[in-house]
Order: sequence, then C-alpha cells, then structure tokens
Amino acid sequence: MTKSKILVVDDEHLIRWSLEQNLKKQGYEVSTAGSGEDALRLLQEDPPDLMLLDIQLPGMNGMEVLEKVKDLEDEVIVIMVTALGVLETAVKAMRLGAYDYINKPFNLDELAIVIKKALETRELKREVAHLRAVQPKRFSIDSIIGASSDLQHVLSMVRKIAQSDAGTVLIQGESGTGKELIAKALHYESGRADKPFMAINCAAVPETLLESELMGHEKGAFTDAKSQKKGLFEMANGGTVFLDEIGDMPMPIQAKLLRVLEDRTFRRVGGTRDIHVDIRIVSATNRDLLQAIEETIFRNDLYYRLQVIPIFLPPLRERRGDILVLAQSFIENFNKEFGKNVRGISQAAEKILTEYDWPGNIRELRNVIERAVILEDDEMMEAEHLPRELVSRAVPAGGSPLVFALPPEGIDIEDVERELIRQALESSDGNQSKAAKKLNLGIDAFRYRMKKFKFL
Repeated sequence: MTKSKILVVDDEHLIRWSLEQNLKKQGYEVSTAGSGEDALRLLQEDPPDLMLLDIQLPGMNGMEVLEKVKDLEDEVIVIMVTALGVLETAVKAMRLGAYDYINKPFNLDELAIVIKKALETRELKREVAHLRAVQPKRFSIDSIIGASSDLQHVLSMVRKIAQSDAGTVLIQGESGTGKELIAKALHYESGRADKPFMAINCAAVPETLLESELMGHEKGAFTDAKSQKKGLFEMANGGTVFLDEIGDMPMPIQAKLLRVLEDRTFRRVGGTRDIHVDIRIVSATNRDLLQAIEETIFRNDLYYRLQVIPIFLPPLRERRGDILVLAQSFIENFNKEFGKNVRGISQAAEKILTEYDWPGNIRELRNVIERAVILEDDEMMEAEHLPRELVSRAVPAGGSPLVFALPPEGIDIEDVERELIRQALESSDGNQSKAAKKLNLGIDAFRYRMKKFKFL
C-alpha cells in the first residue's frame, strides 16, 4: 500500500524534527520545510496528501501559504498549527479551506488521531468523486447490451422517460430480465444523476422494519430506536428510489407509500412532522399485479398510481437475437476477471444457447457463461462446456427434439455417441471437418470425441 505523504511546515527545527520522527514511525512518508516559500516549492515538486502548517512563519505567514495551497492543489489537506489560540484566526483558516486547527503545545497522540481522520476523509472524497464519474458511464443506456427490436424499443422509451419530469415509473418483467439495470439507466441518464440512487428489495425486508427503512424513525419510536434515523426517501432527496419486488410489499406499507406517491410527503415512524422530498420513485416487479389485486394482496389504487408510465421488459426467450451478443459480452468480461482467453463460441454451443428457453433470463445466461469460463481452458466454448441440463432442455424454436426409440433393456449413451462419430466419419470418407458439420460440432469438439473413442 502506498504511504500517505505529509509535509511539515514550521520555522522551529526541533518541532520539525520531532514531528518527522514521530510520523515516520506511524508509517507516513514525511518531508519538512522551514518557511512558506520552501513549502510552496515542495508542494509544486511533489504534492503531499496532508500539510501541517504553522501560522507564525518568517516571510510569508501561514495564512498566506494556505491561500496559495488552495489555489495550487486544492485536494491537499491542511491542518493549521499555532501557539496563539485566537478564535478569529481559527475561523478565518477554516473559511480559507483548512481542515482543522490545533494549538501548540500539542499532544502527539491527539495529533495522530486528527491526521488519520483527515486522510480517511480525503480518501472517502476521492472514492465518491470516482463513483460519480464512473457510475453514469457504467449504467448508461448505451451500456445495456442487445440488438433486438424489442429491447431497442424499451431503451428508446427509457431515454425519453429519463429526460422527462416523470416522478413514478413501473418496470415489469420476469426475474433476471434486468429490471434494476433499467432503473439505474433511468437515474443516470436523468438530471438526477449527481444525486443518490437508493434501492431496496421489498421482499427481503421484514414488514416490521420496512417502514423504518423507507421513512426512517424518531428516537424512542420503538424499543430498539436508540436514535433518530433517516429513511431511504429522505436520504435520496433530489435523486431516485428503486423499490424492487413492489408486488411483495405488505398491505399496511402500501397505504403509506400511496401518500408518498401522491404528494411526496411522509412522516418518520413515531414522528409528527411532515417531510417533503423531491424524488423519482421507480418500482419493479415480476408478479402479475392485476392478479395480486384480485387476490386482495395488492391495493388497486396503488397499482394505478404506480403504472403512470409502465415499462415491460420481455424475457430472453422472446428476444433470442440478444442471446449470443450477451454471451460474448459476458465472455469478454470474465476473460478479464479470471485471466482467461476464450475467443468465442462454437457453432454447436451457439445452437444450444439460442434454442434454450432461459427461464432465469439474463441472470441465468450470465451464470452459465461464468461457470464455463472458470472451469474450462479451451479457446472456444464448446457444447460440452455447458451444463447438462441446458443441453437436454434446448429444443429448436418451432421444431421438435430428435426422435429416438430407446431399447427396452436400455443402452449405454457412450455407445450411441461412438456410433454417431463412426457413421459421420464413414459417410464423409474420413473427412473430419465434414463429419463434424454433420453432427453440428466444432472441429475441436469432434476431434475430442475421436480421441475419446480411439478413432485417432
């Protein structure tokens, strides 16, 4: 791990030496300067992470140095040090951008705590800035993979909704179709992208906790409420709240959600004050909400309030043209993650992938590809690399499985495979490429079986 760099600026040699020795023992990389001019020179040569800056310096004083530091390298954390405990000076230093202010003589243990907290704050700010820069690209509409007309229609709708003032969106679709990905695209393509995106799975949180998670609670509202807590609606102010599996939300919470949808106000559990928020609420479900209404487990008025703008994500089996595009994308991602070099998918494997119905949708496809990339070392993904249940359930769209009469006494499956290899070679006059095509296998997969059954 890279050491944090600290620059100690003080005109007293003994203080510089003492701080340098102490901070080096704590694992920091330390440099020192006896004047403001020297400090600014070192700053431009190799900016530190943190600066301990004495106010009383010869020539340029500490306050002047602080102003220059914030102009040149605003990310550098500056802790002011002085023997003069003057409140006005401290206030001015903080206004100019100082992180903190300590008086001489200082306790080295206390100083160590201040420095540690300051560096942690700096790192946290960097991480937040990085996420704010990366997340919009990672979850943009352009990052969603698929070329089918059904998906392109959905993405066109998402783009329009994201740029609108629509405050309520309902995403429906089977499990694994990418509903959360669409919700994030709605957020990061909108004017709310620099505000929070808060998500919760309504089916994963007990009813007794769900209201508190969404709306927060006041201190003493219930036995374990030791302090006040803000809920997701409040923390996401200005941004987006994603309510996944809304169809599993308990009826008592549905009534309270209805008010939030209608006027964007709510009360914390145990609270008496209305809190108003500016949020977009995106809900998602894999349930048939109309059927849930008939079963009296979902409110009719909430349903119509939720589906102001409905988006339906078609299952993967209805957009088969996206299967191989997604599979190839997953292969590229897992190649990088696991250090593999899978170049593509064989014709036989492609056939199985495109003919399978994918009840688990994109999530299932991703898991299948991840498993194959991890466990296999071949450059091409072959049919034998795919799970057996996948191969056995893959049925041609609009077609029917191969009809084969199983003898009453049964048969060894490997005998059948050996005989098919023999017949394919015989009918192709020993031409391996032609024989492989007759069995819809890649040449590598065909040769693998030839070796297995000692035809090579």
